[in-house]
Amino acid sequence: MSALVPLLVALPLLGAGIALVFGRQRRVQVGVSVVTLTLVLAIAAVLLYTVDSSGQAIAVSVGGWPIPFGIVLYVDRLAALLVVISSIVLLAVLLFSVGQGAADGDDDTPVTIFHPSYLILSAGIFNAFIAGDLFNLYVGFEILLVASYVLITLGSTESRIRAGVVYIVVSLVSSILFLAAIAAIYGALGTVNIAQLAERMTELPDSTQLVLHLMLLLAFSIKAAVFPLSFWLPDSYPTAPAPVTAVFAGLLTKVGVYAMIRTETQIFRDNDVNTLLLIVALATMIVGVLGALAQAELKRILSFTLVSHVGYLVFGLAIATPLALGATIYYMVHHIIVQTTLFLAVGLVERRAGSTSILKVKGLMRAAPLLAVLFFIPAINLGGLPPFSGFIGKLALFDAAAEVGTPLMYLLIVGGIVTSLLTLYTLMRAWNLAFWREDDDHSEETGVVERISYLGDAPAADDEGARRVIPRIMTATTAGMVAVTVALTVFAGPLYALCASIGDALLTPVTLVQLDDGGGS
Repeated sequence: MSALVPLLVALPLLGAGIALVFGRQRRVQVGVSVVTLTLVLAIAAVLLYTVDSSGQAIAVSVGGWPIPFGIVLYVDRLAALLVVISSIVLLAVLLFSVGQGAADGDDDTPVTIFHPSYLILSAGIFNAFIAGDLFNLYVGFEILLVASYVLITLGSTESRIRAGVVYIVVSLVSSILFLAAIAAIYGALGTVNIAQLAERMTELPDSTQLVLHLMLLLAFSIKAAVFPLSFWLPDSYPTAPAPVTAVFAGLLTKVGVYAMIRTETQIFRDNDVNTLLLIVALATMIVGVLGALAQAELKRILSFTLVSHVGYLVFGLAIATPLALGATIYYMVHHIIVQTTLFLAVGLVERRAGSTSILKVKGLMRAAPLLAVLFFIPAINLGGLPPFSGFIGKLALFDAAAEVGTPLMYLLIVGGIVTSLLTLYTLMRAWNLAFWREDDDHSEETGVVERISYLGDAPAADDEGARRVIPRIMTATTAGMVAVTVALTVFAGPLYALCASIGDALLTPVTLVQLDDGGGS
């Protein structure tokens, strides 16, 4: 099975090269992209089954170089699960973009550039998830960031270029911090291999460990959009084309959270900053959802809720118990799927209504009842309404915090409940205005507008554009993703059991240092 591991990165890179060669042949590019991501999904599923059934991770030292000189790829349950979920999301968004491209041409997502960039982005995400050392993790970040620079500016509109510049500057600052931390760690310990760092970190003075720890946390917090380092996200993501926004929202911040999970549980197990993380988690949840309340544009609302729900993941990480880590992994899977689905649904709203402003869109329940359902189901799921996966994940996090039982934990539980209720209120208000409010109900409309008049000065409150036909493949893809969100609830038992086993294993030191020949462990 170890021979399959490098293919997770090699196949998307090879596919990107082929797609670039056939730059003017849309069908070939689409075929290459779909086949590539389907193969990656199949390989990842096989690897997940293998590591879960055997209880052992698979590690490969690329090229046969001995550790720590070689590049180590490491696939355990966590890495395999996230690659499977990422492949599903990337494949679904790709199909959504194919429908959009076929309907609109190359104006919004130039096909010559989009497919190679999208596959390179995929390679970077997969590489980050299976990296066995910090430098390879850094390389994964840079691969996906370079591709994301291209994708976020597709179409070259003024707003996208402006947002892209902010995104690039913030990402470069994060990358510089990450690279500086790697250099300092290598200078102090002579390795960047995660397993070796876990063994050697205790050799350093506590103050030195703390400095290195905070440097990495700062770099990853920028990438994960943790408050107060999340200022860039709500202005960057909404300007991109709908497929790009969906995949960014679902996956890119989770790569930063994943890096935090790996370093916190395996490298800095004995260096406690959990109190700081708890405070940051509470601020991220509350500030994010309050920002969502003040928005009038659907993509900005979802961008702020994205920030607030990153707070739940940091909350679970900071509890630092096996139960909490399992709940965090489950909630991460839930949030990747649900957040992506909501952005796809908003992409359909934008085409059908010509706007994503809740002050402008109305009457969609009568005009597009299927679209109303496609938005409503993931919205109540994200809001944590039982019995959906959002409720299951949050309840598991609160249960883990209650087991610890400190006053700060109870404060976080209250903050999490308030955030969940405000998320539900914000999304249901948006659904009510966009779908339930009738076109011809002028008296009711006047009352509604008066009650939300404070949103009139919100960014993009007057956003309007041309209405466009929704291709069937875009609707079918979104419906498929909604079905996946429901499956997270239907199959919550086995999925949560898998996540619980991941939570237990994360607090056990990895054994990559035993490998020097590319074998498995």
